[in-house]
Amino acid sequence: MPENRVPITMKDIAREFGVSVATVSRALKGSPRISEKRRNEIVAYAKAHDFSPNIMAESLRNNKTMKIIGVIIPQFTHYYFSSILSGIEDEALKYGYRLLVAQSDERYEREVETCNSFYENKVCGIIVSQSKNTSRYDHFISLMNKGLPLVFYDRICTGVDASRVVVDDYMGAYSAVEYMIGTGCRNIAFYGSSMTLEISKNRYNGWHDALLKHGINPNDCIRKICDNREDAERITPEVLNADNRPDAFFAINDDTAIGIMYTAKRMGLRVPEDISVCGFTNGQRAVACDPMLTTVEQNGYKVGREAADILIAKVEGRMPVDKVEKRVIRTRLIVRGTTK
Repeated sequence: MPENRVPITMKDIAREFGVSVATVSRALKGSPRISEKRRNEIVAYAKAHDFSPNIMAESLRNNKTMKIIGVIIPQFTHYYFSSILSGIEDEALKYGYRLLVAQSDERYEREVETCNSFYENKVCGIIVSQSKNTSRYDHFISLMNKGLPLVFYDRICTGVDASRVVVDDYMGAYSAVEYMIGTGCRNIAFYGSSMTLEISKNRYNGWHDALLKHGINPNDCIRKICDNREDAERITPEVLNADNRPDAFFAINDDTAIGIMYTAKRMGLRVPEDISVCGFTNGQRAVACDPMLTTVEQNGYKVGREAADILIAKVEGRMPVDKVEKRVIRTRLIVRGTTK
């Protein structure tokens, strides 16, 4: 086979014969449920096109001899991702599975390498949150085409029709901003991540729509691409010195919110009397700062358990591998000392 030829998949074979992927899978395994003639045709076609399924993944689904789940985390340092990992592990252990964990460190190239490594190391499925810099999804599509179960959490790829578990980012942001408006805030700045990420789009839209509902023009409020404490401390002085100084900030995560808060305090402003601040995560740092942070609770532990539940159901045959399962975890606003 030429080196630049795209590997054939079970979906390709199914399309060629006008049958389901399940029928192809059974034929390749020699199932008597498929006629001998059709079995031979499918097997011959697969051999002629150098079809290469993930044999180990199949054996894991059927024999459960090795039960390893690959998990890709953007960064270990974030409380939210560590809480998700805890949920994944607890659910996996219930069914006798172990984890192989790696971080992409927010780098596309490392994410691709990890996916390839996991496949080569015969994991039976992968749970992943994409890196900030991922804009091409061939590595994910390739895994799915090879029959490897894939579940996204938190940051999902809209270009990949795969199972996912997310929190209700839109309503979390909407409720938080609406609450601050109810306390008298009218000029609420938004600090978010790149709009290539669905979570940033959804939280931005929640902020935007809450303002509109209460007669506030979002275009009159400051918006910044800022999703970490270092950048928040760097850009917030200019924002607070602007003529249209915000009276509140909604930040995409707790670390960014804490950076805003401490910058405001260093500049002689009172929180929350002069400036209200709200984050998004409800991690340990939210209660370790002074004042304690108002934030949207994401419940990462439940996200992790749900993601593992979907993956294991696919691996063990209780859910079709190609079924797209979508689950949304509700958020909750935790009001503390950084808002009125």
